[in-house]
Amino acid sequence: MKRAEKRVVFDFGAVVFEWRPTLMLRRELPHLATDETQAAYWAAQIFQSYGGDWADFDRGEVSVPDLVARISARTGLERNEVQTAVDGVARELQPKPEMVALLQRLHDAGRPLHFLSNMPAGIAAQLEERNDFLRCFDSGIFSARVQLIKPDPAIYRLAAARFQAAPADLVFIDDHPPNIAAAQAQGWDGFVFRSPAQTEAELAARGLL
Repeated sequence: MKRAEKRVVFDFGAVVFEWRPTLMLRRELPHLATDETQAAYWAAQIFQSYGGDWADFDRGEVSVPDLVARISARTGLERNEVQTAVDGVARELQPKPEMVALLQRLHDAGRPLHFLSNMPAGIAAQLEERNDFLRCFDSGIFSARVQLIKPDPAIYRLAAARFQAAPADLVFIDDHPPNIAAAQAQGWDGFVFRSPAQTEAELAARGLL
């Protein structure tokens, strides 16, 4: 019997794309995020560690106007300030050249690639429109399109079915340790992203490069 082929599954934010929320807020709202301490405070208030309002946004349950209204009411920020922060997310999500090069190497070698990303629908559409290298992926899941977010066990079960792979044949790369732990609880392999060089070393150790 032919052995199943290992598939590599990538998170997007902070892995394939830059995601530095404090830097983003210092750029987009300099009058509020005046230094790193203030930027960290407002990042915690707006993104809520990707729970609360933002989790509902990632899950596709609230529109941008509703999200802006909710965050404004909760934090006391002006709606235009919240809108600027929300708009800044897509501007921040720029591809990391070293990761794009790694994806291309894997793709050129015939390695099946997938993605699993907590991402609001509108931002997901922008990423697809402006990044041709996403064609390296055989398939993927954006959370808002399936109304599930990591680390909900259901999104990993759905992903394995969509990717037509046994959990043990999926190698997941994510910057958030709870997301890796949740994947491993479903039988996936995986590791926490630290850097492109570390990712290449982890994949090479598994015989995938």
